[in-house]
Amino acid sequence: MSTSGFQTADAGFIDRAHAVLMQNYGRFPVQMVRGRGSELFDSAGRAYIDLFAGFGGTVIGHAHPELVRAITEQAAQMWAVGNQFHSLPQVELAERLARTAFAGRAFFCHSGLEANEAAVKLARLRGLADGGKRWKTVSLIKSFHGRSLAMIAATGNPAIREGFGPPVPGFSNVDPMDFSAIEHAIDDETACVIMEPIQGEGGINLYPPGHVGKIRKLCDERGVTLIFDEVWTGVGRTGRWFGHQHFVDEQGKIITPDIMTLGKALGGGLPVGAMWARPELAKLLVAGKHGCTLGGNPICMAVSRTLFDVIERDGLVARAERLGEMAMSFLRNSTSIKSKVKDVRGRGLFIGVEFHDEPVGLLERCLDAGVIANITYKKIVRLAPAMTISESDLQQGLERFAKAASV
Repeated sequence: MSTSGFQTADAGFIDRAHAVLMQNYGRFPVQMVRGRGSELFDSAGRAYIDLFAGFGGTVIGHAHPELVRAITEQAAQMWAVGNQFHSLPQVELAERLARTAFAGRAFFCHSGLEANEAAVKLARLRGLADGGKRWKTVSLIKSFHGRSLAMIAATGNPAIREGFGPPVPGFSNVDPMDFSAIEHAIDDETACVIMEPIQGEGGINLYPPGHVGKIRKLCDERGVTLIFDEVWTGVGRTGRWFGHQHFVDEQGKIITPDIMTLGKALGGGLPVGAMWARPELAKLLVAGKHGCTLGGNPICMAVSRTLFDVIERDGLVARAERLGEMAMSFLRNSTSIKSKVKDVRGRGLFIGVEFHDEPVGLLERCLDAGVIANITYKKIVRLAPAMTISESDLQQGLERFAKAASV
């Protein structure tokens, strides 16, 4: 990410930041100070329409009043409690997952990365139980599952692993669209296949009809655990509560994983991750096998629980589907960028705009125009606004983006 060409933050502040913060993020020289709905405001008083929602985290907008109320009320009641005790917010959030996903049990943590680590460990527990020998993981090229040593091995992008020495053994990456390659990669030592319902970091990549069903059937036949990484696609963004709910088998039944992982939107902007597993797998994670000291923090759980309530009450899942169709129609038909754009794809408010050529300087021009977007794989702009964004803000944001991209 280039950080040149646009600056609103005081140079002295940027120098302070550089003096004490590691430079592992490609930060723009902009200091954000306040958020409201789908707008962010910087230290210079400029407003930006946020079409990326903090990497998908602020799924119902910045400073949503009901989430603020949930934080305040829970913080005044109980700030934190160790996981050797039960707490109501954890149970109530898990009940919401059971109602909107499939029958299962929850393990709560801080991030999607941690949820993915837990999922692979649980799959290994299953694969090695009763003298079994299944421990390997098959994942897909252009996937992204996190930045721990194990998860960069699972991530199907060599650039993510570069500089960290030999990869953790037991992970292989195969062509996501080549079923025969996936079939060949699964052997007698394979514990699990992990895949995203829509590849996010890889460029908002969708699977052809029937593909996921074939993978589900293959895993069933081979006794392999199927993990869906729903860190990006969970909690309504795609026009379904969870991305896998777009997939149905020949009988019209939703294709479900054995384990689902969540993060990003699950906390509405707070650090919440979850592994959700079928009961027969969940029972393998007995005391002492895995944990997370502050996972399931009451404040975070109260916010996430309230997030589900707001989404359900306000019909935001269906709204995301409708607004996504509107946004993709605009992007496909915008005369100012049509010659530059190779493809527009996505589901709901999870949209990829692929350019023929690398759109150099586009993100800076977007900021200058007062809109926030993101680029992955050099040529693909990702848009993931809050599900609560007003139609007028979405339209204005898309117009600003198109104008910036037309240069």
